[in-house]
Amino acid sequence: MKIAVIGTGYVGLVTGTCFAEVGIDVVCIDIDKTKIENLKSGILPIYEPGLEEMVIRNFNEKRLKFSTDISKSIKDCDVAFIAVGTPPGEDGSADLKYVIEVASQIGQNMNNYGVIVTKSTVPVGTAEKVKNAIKNALKTRNLKLNFDVASNPEFLKEGAAIEDFMKPDRIIVGVETKRAEEIMRKLYKPFLLNGHPIIFMDIPSAEMTKYAANAMLATKISFMNDIANLCEILGADVSQVRQGIGSDPRIGQKFIYPGIGYGGSCFPKDVKALIKTASENKYKMKILEAVESVNEYQKTILFEKIKKHYKNIKGKKFAIWGLSFKPKTDDMREAPSLVIIEKLLNEGAEVTVYDPVAMVEAKKVLKNTVKYATSPYDALSKNDALVIVTEWPEFRSPDFAEINKRIKDKVIFDGRNIFDAQEMKELGFKYYCIGKK
Repeated sequence: MKIAVIGTGYVGLVTGTCFAEVGIDVVCIDIDKTKIENLKSGILPIYEPGLEEMVIRNFNEKRLKFSTDISKSIKDCDVAFIAVGTPPGEDGSADLKYVIEVASQIGQNMNNYGVIVTKSTVPVGTAEKVKNAIKNALKTRNLKLNFDVASNPEFLKEGAAIEDFMKPDRIIVGVETKRAEEIMRKLYKPFLLNGHPIIFMDIPSAEMTKYAANAMLATKISFMNDIANLCEILGADVSQVRQGIGSDPRIGQKFIYPGIGYGGSCFPKDVKALIKTASENKYKMKILEAVESVNEYQKTILFEKIKKHYKNIKGKKFAIWGLSFKPKTDDMREAPSLVIIEKLLNEGAEVTVYDPVAMVEAKKVLKNTVKYATSPYDALSKNDALVIVTEWPEFRSPDFAEINKRIKDKVIFDGRNIFDAQEMKELGFKYYCIGKK
């Protein structure tokens, strides 16, 4: 079986590489010539643990190819995945122009039956638009080719994407015909050998499943952050509350850790898109609107703690540990760090930043507005306080004597509750965290 993956961003590159890993002949296509040439040289546009080695190995073994030529690549493939970006518009809706453009290009170049699969996160009804775009392109060529459209949403966690793809919790596929189902089942057979389930459903349900999953996880995060804020006011300890409710199997331990809000490329975008889809259909997603509101507020919580402690932070110097929206990724899209840094700078503070992986990305986003450190301890030197934004493992057990020696005011603002409050007090730090008085 031969497949094409159009789009070499996070989803497309992981998808194509993992299919190649199980022996399938894959070509990944992108219009960005520099990106394609870099991939051929083993230079990846994203950071994802284990992905670089897998790309290089499969490229060298000629199972994984990279191309800018969609016309040549699409002609002989059995399945074509559309994995291009769907950025949010100003009104929160998912922008489908790249998806539809690729669908048209597929219709302009396909010569035989194939299954065209939307892998990008797209609103309900997108598959129908993809089908119409392909039909219109075939019509201009005076061709009557049979094809199927399918929906196969991704459920990849940044930082654990390869594990998620190779050992999936579930594979969701929306199809309209038995022929498409058989082809998709054959394609995913190598990933089903250990009992991982593949669930076939109608296409609208598959499209909705992706949004519903992300919206539910975002809801758990915002709910726990709301509880944490109330715990602080009432004198309760949110860590103990979390253990208490997490032991209930109906709730579970995942996604109930309080912090300073969610970010990244999925949750913010997908929550907005689902709210917008509902609005277009004259329905109000009251819970998700609250989820989004709580999350935007939560990103300011740590700054408000800083401001309350110092009263006037003009001229103060802060060290930021962690810039990516979560550990094991360099993704800074919608990251809480950006909100905190912007507010500090607007108040006249100076900021020095450090992240184990996201420094290159940070320089693109923050440019010369901040100072860049080469290590966590380098970031502390000559600064007044430490602000922890991302819970990278290397921040969890630092040399507190070294921290004490380097920061002037002996103050730590911990947005991820990675330290023990009592221990911090015994070590002589003023320690602020989330959900504890």
